[in-house]
Amino acid sequence: GDLPEHVDFGYVADVARVNAAALATLARAPAPPAHVRIITTKLTDETTLRWDANTEPDIAGYEILWRETSAPRWRESKHVGKVTQCDLPVSKDNHFFGVAAIDKAGHSSQAVFPIPSRE
Repeated sequence: GDLPEHVDFGYVADVARVNAAALATLARAPAPPAHVRIITTKLTDETTLRWDANTEPDIAGYEILWRETSAPRWRESKHVGKVTQCDLPVSKDNHFFGVAAIDKAGHSSQAVFPIPSRE
């Protein structure tokens, strides 16, 4: 039960420390890239991703992540530097993609899924 005599306070303290560390890491991360899109004007086996540049002065670059549609976690990644477009020799039909911002200290934003765009 939830009675005090049944609570493992050492474990509860450990959980609180892990939560605080996770929140601190998220707070240090840069903002996720904005307006992330997957370009769908051409029917090819390659993928073009575009996004707006972050405004933080300490952005070191961006990371592209992808996985097969059946995979539960990101399987591949590519650091692309301070650019706002990436062309990958990976089919957009069989993969999910994400774009994350990386700052100079190595902190990573959450990955943003692109929306389809014909621009």
